[in-house]
Amino acid sequence: MNSLIKILFILVVIPSTFAQKVSPLMTDDAANQKKWVDSIYLNMSLEEKVGQLFMVDIFSSKGDAAADKIKKLIDDYHLGGVIFSKGGPLQQAKMNNEFQELSKVPLLIGMDAEWGLAMRLDSTYAFPWNMTLGAVEDNQLIERVGQRIAKHSKRLGVHINFAPVVDININPENPIIGNRSFGENKQRVTQKALAFMKGMHKENVLSSAKHFPGHGDTDTDSHKALPTLNFTKKRLDSLELYPYYKMIQEGVSSIMVGHLNVPALEPKNNLPSSLSKKIITELLRDSLQYKGLVFTDALNMRGVADFDEGGEIDLAAFLAGNDILLISEDIPKAHDKLVAAYQEGTITEERLAFSVKKILQSKYKVGLNHYQPVETAYLVEELNTIHDDVLYEEVMEKAITVIKNDKAIMPIKDLKSKKIAYVNLGDANGADFFNQLQRYTEIDHVKDEHLGSLLGTLKNYNYVIIGHHTSNDNPWKSYKLTQKEMVWLYEISRLNTTVLASFARPYSILDLKTTTNLEGIVLGYQNSKIAQEKVAQMLFGAIGAEGRLPVTVGDDFPEGTKYITKPLKRLSYGLPETVGINSANLNKISALAQRVIDEKMAPGLQLLVARKGKVIYQQNFGYHTYENKIPVSDSTIYDLASLTKILASLPLVMELKEKGVLQLDTKLKEILPELKGTNKANITLKKMLSHYAQLQAWIPFYIGTLDAETKKASVKYFRPQPDEVFNVKVADDFYMRRDINDSIFKQIVDSDLRKRKQYKYSDLPYYILKKFLESYYGKSLDQLTQEKVYKDLGANFLGYLPLDRFNADQIPPTEIDDYWRKQKVQGYVHDQGAAMQGGVGGHAGLFSNSNDVAKIMQMYLNDGYYGGKRFFMQETLGAFNECYYCEEDVRRGVGFDKPQLGTLGPTCGCISMKSFGHSGFTGTYAWADPEEEIVYIFLSNRTFPDATNRKLISEDIRTQIQQLIYDSIIY
Repeated sequence: MNSLIKILFILVVIPSTFAQKVSPLMTDDAANQKKWVDSIYLNMSLEEKVGQLFMVDIFSSKGDAAADKIKKLIDDYHLGGVIFSKGGPLQQAKMNNEFQELSKVPLLIGMDAEWGLAMRLDSTYAFPWNMTLGAVEDNQLIERVGQRIAKHSKRLGVHINFAPVVDININPENPIIGNRSFGENKQRVTQKALAFMKGMHKENVLSSAKHFPGHGDTDTDSHKALPTLNFTKKRLDSLELYPYYKMIQEGVSSIMVGHLNVPALEPKNNLPSSLSKKIITELLRDSLQYKGLVFTDALNMRGVADFDEGGEIDLAAFLAGNDILLISEDIPKAHDKLVAAYQEGTITEERLAFSVKKILQSKYKVGLNHYQPVETAYLVEELNTIHDDVLYEEVMEKAITVIKNDKAIMPIKDLKSKKIAYVNLGDANGADFFNQLQRYTEIDHVKDEHLGSLLGTLKNYNYVIIGHHTSNDNPWKSYKLTQKEMVWLYEISRLNTTVLASFARPYSILDLKTTTNLEGIVLGYQNSKIAQEKVAQMLFGAIGAEGRLPVTVGDDFPEGTKYITKPLKRLSYGLPETVGINSANLNKISALAQRVIDEKMAPGLQLLVARKGKVIYQQNFGYHTYENKIPVSDSTIYDLASLTKILASLPLVMELKEKGVLQLDTKLKEILPELKGTNKANITLKKMLSHYAQLQAWIPFYIGTLDAETKKASVKYFRPQPDEVFNVKVADDFYMRRDINDSIFKQIVDSDLRKRKQYKYSDLPYYILKKFLESYYGKSLDQLTQEKVYKDLGANFLGYLPLDRFNADQIPPTEIDDYWRKQKVQGYVHDQGAAMQGGVGGHAGLFSNSNDVAKIMQMYLNDGYYGGKRFFMQETLGAFNECYYCEEDVRRGVGFDKPQLGTLGPTCGCISMKSFGHSGFTGTYAWADPEEEIVYIFLSNRTFPDATNRKLISEDIRTQIQQLIYDSIIY
């Protein structure tokens, strides 16, 4: 009785609730559409009408020979359409135009572009797999994906995209659906399919829901055999058919009938759905009252019983109720078979007109009544736009799914206490993941052929990231962990705090017998470059994780599992358009940077631009020297010169200000007793750091160490070998007497003040601050900055004395010093005063790459917060970023440089007065703007080989680049 009620529900209730009331193929100008359709139909021969039923496939990559076969079929059998596969856009467009020119009635062109056209410049797919989209919570993003794919399709002359797949994938062993499904939750699958469909319809590209009545729960490959769905009608109605009800109601353009054996709907044994009148006519057309196009799945699939290859399959498919016969085994025979069936009365005129007129109706809908050839000019460029890249990046970011996060192990906090290792598993490349991880802190790639020795090495680490990387070539590639990899995963996680980052379909987790010892699991779904980079950014809190698990992965991880992680305000990395910058304009920077190299303003340079906390431009140019042997890379470390003032001394001063140890009005005699009774005793920190304290600009301390006669470094002060007295290392084989620094400070104390009270830039305040800071803490400035700032920032490239941590080949030289050190200065600070302080000065001595400089500048922009740690309060930064003496024509803040008050100065003049930064003698520049949320870093060694080379300065290249950045702002 219950079964009877259920059947009646399907036959009566469903049509009234879900049926299409208007054909999805009808246009707003229905009268004109009907007139065109009737006119074309009346002027067609029987052979031409039958030809409209066929859509043939072609791999455009197979070239002219394959195209010639299609042309012959168009000539002889009047094909209705062509479905394109594998090939390049220009080749496809050429063939498309040739085919259309031959055809009396314009062809309906289709593609299986479920995840975009496989025609990207880098040979990757334009958009993520459906399984990845299934993890995204925001269905507006899915709609945008559908719209962009449709826009590409339309540009290429494609009228119907055989998408979306609405199969509900609840079988992990499904070999043909898997990644092509949005997931296993019928409501969520339906919502996403509808969003995708609506996006396509916005561009007037026809949609196609597939594979009716549902291909999700099978472990048989339908390309090789006939899968059986051995389920009850109740089950089919409640699950497999569920998405179709809403899709039909909302106007899906077409439905593709799957190559499936469904006994509950078709009693004839092994009769595929695509040949079943009960499924197509009685259920789809009559019960569901579907009025759109009905496609067969490919008719050349295996496993079709009781039919020969003489066109009987095609005839049976048409008689079952299909409109378009997709990829027939033998079109000539099939065409002849259908013509003969018409002549014999097996096919009525009414039946033929029903399908052919719908096909013509669809052609009118997509504009083929006014057919235009595909324009090939700029075709490749228009299929590879920045808008697509931006959307892909956004989708991959929103898909990231955390399914386990014990003790909130993600995102990674407290970098100072972390020693992190990366171990890669899988058969694909994880380099993009590792490279992105390294942007946040020091990460070691640990690898070994033997598990025992690998585990021994990992004992030295307290946080292990395992990346499982599988091929991203297509959705069907192998994704499983090998038995060996699972053993290694178990053992590593048993002995170490471990996070697994999976770049494969979620089902890869299923084979794990236990995940108990894994503290964290994050899914990136695919192994694309963007997926790898985004997961790495999530791990370090640059972005959050918002994705939802689209399928069940064992008992521990049911469908819908998600842990939201919050960003820690670390720098993220991505495309300019995502933060309101025009990338085409921004990329004009490269020409200016190249001019620096070409005109020998500097041998090489690093450039970085960030906006709204996201690095959007990071490029390297040139070489370490003009010999062009070592190219500049992301890990090249430059002498920052005076950037040291705001990146080393100033943060320590701000911390003490916040603790109440210092105030801006604190006088020097209060922090250094030896200044009591001197002309500097009553100078305040505010005046001194604003360069308004009448201090001398600089004192050339090194000159006093030269021999009066030889003009070389005096043996009185320097030795080539160290000992107890000569132990301040200035350069290679160049050791200074340790008491010289006392003399340096005494010279500063005894120096006269400038007579006029006006702005004068000076290095001397930072000698004074270094003296105080090291005295107060009892530690060197090198130690203090590492412990209090750089380690917490994850700025492992930033610091003093780089040769203690890095190879000299990583550090460009700054000068051929022929006047004092008599050597190439490489890895030692260029500034002579800082060099005499053993390389650790308050005003100079820092080395870094651009990425680490950006971290501290971004921390300033974040009002003192970065990576989960508050370094300073907003009020503290505000106090130091204030121009206190602007009325006296002093543009400086307290330590920070500020924009010019007139026409000349340190910036482009296009920047807000809230901005701040500094420049450095060696050709460095760092600037941050709170108003536009921009960080700009320029590092170079313009002083090599000769510090008198001022081309970079005289040409204002650094500020010209800054101007380009601001000219690129969209919003």
